Amino acid sequence: MVNIFETIKKETSDYRKKIAVIEEDQSISYEDLMGSADNLALSLKDCSIKPLDRVAVLCNDCIDYIIISLAILSVRAVVVPISPSLSWDEADAVLKRIDVNHLIFDNSFYLKEDSKIIFSGFKNNKEFFMHNRNAEDNISVDYYAIKPAFIRFSSGTTGESKGVVLSHESIIERTDAADKALCMTSEDIVIWVLSMSYHFVVTILLFLRRASTIVLCGSSFPVSFIESIKNSKPTFIYASPFHYHVLANSDDLSSDLLSTVRIAVSTAMKLPQSIATEFYHKFGFELCEAYGIIEVGLPFVNLSGIKSKRGCAGKVLPDYDIKIENSDENGVGELIIRGKGMFDAYFSPWKNRKEVLLNGWFKTGDLGSIDNDGFLHISGRDKNVINFTGMKIFPEEVESILNRHPAVKESLVYGVYHTRYGELPCAKIILRDDINSDYDTNEIRRFCYGLLPSYKVPKEVVSVKTLEKTASGKLKR
Repeated sequence: MVNIFETIKKETSDYRKKIAVIEEDQSISYEDLMGSADNLALSLKDCSIKPLDRVAVLCNDCIDYIIISLAILSVRAVVVPISPSLSWDEADAVLKRIDVNHLIFDNSFYLKEDSKIIFSGFKNNKEFFMHNRNAEDNISVDYYAIKPAFIRFSSGTTGESKGVVLSHESIIERTDAADKALCMTSEDIVIWVLSMSYHFVVTILLFLRRASTIVLCGSSFPVSFIESIKNSKPTFIYASPFHYHVLANSDDLSSDLLSTVRIAVSTAMKLPQSIATEFYHKFGFELCEAYGIIEVGLPFVNLSGIKSKRGCAGKVLPDYDIKIENSDENGVGELIIRGKGMFDAYFSPWKNRKEVLLNGWFKTGDLGSIDNDGFLHISGRDKNVINFTGMKIFPEEVESILNRHPAVKESLVYGVYHTRYGELPCAKIILRDDINSDYDTNEIRRFCYGLLPSYKVPKEVVSVKTLEKTASGKLKR
């Protein structure tokens, strides 16, 4: 029976003494990483974690995070990553919707009376806590047949996200598929700056499978990011356009400091031309834009190194097929994909992969076109989601908070393009009739900060007289 943790152990057996992960002044070898995960797995069993239990991980990125996730996979339980950037109300909504059996966390704010202290086994002896929840386990029989490894819930709780279910087999297939572009080896040193809550399955697990060394850049951004690059001589960088903007504009980095880097992947949001240009002018090589989808994996990476192909997602990788449906006169239509490592189901409400796919094809909701050279150009989203440095913001969720303010009658949240951050959330509001038109809208923003993570708070709130609506009375977006 396939298990991604056992696969990693087997594939790294010849690299036991090699450094697996570096975090500031600490590091762990592959031998100790696997051993710590095995030992923690025994402790998790003693704490009543059983195969196929859903275990939420609500922790900051660190070596321990990787150990905990591997230990959960080792006992054939299911990892449910939850971002620490979520408010407790948002996190709790995910716990309920995914019907989580256990919660592992590193913040004492979430402590319950029956919480147990656990240790990852890493030498820092950092305390983690585990709380056993009373899950209903009223789940489709398909769940048990699939034997999931991960359930990934996107950032936010009120949009269309349903919890993407991935089996061990699917994870192995999609990491193999991605590696046909990334070509990871034991010689690679990877700079890691993204959130493990949203980026783990294709990347961290692939890096581990290939016995690469992962350098975690810590929480003191950008200092730790820049220092990690100076100290580690990386061969591979996996980051967002925002991070590359920081590198290109840092006076602390000389133009030859990335001379050891064989590939720098830009992901999480569309790569702006301006950032691609400034990076090239400073470091002398092109960024590689990657296009990933949680339901599919990483089907596109632009490895061309061609200036004229900046801003496109590249050619489709060998294990995937693509089509553009319902294209207009410019060849722009909806991108649909099929291939290896596709998601296995949506968790809530439960939908098996076969119920979602159309003859094996997944409708991405992205609009794009394929040029004469076979390169994919993404034109936009066929959805309302706002993408802020790779973090997804559902307008309806933010509007529900705005509308709770006593001065607000109605609101509309929308994204505004930004060269560094992708899109900024902004809002238009209609004030209540008894509120003066010169009302300070910053008061409304302060109200939001108490109820939303900071990145979801509108960067601008503008008072308007009316909001445009459809014939059926819905807001026009």
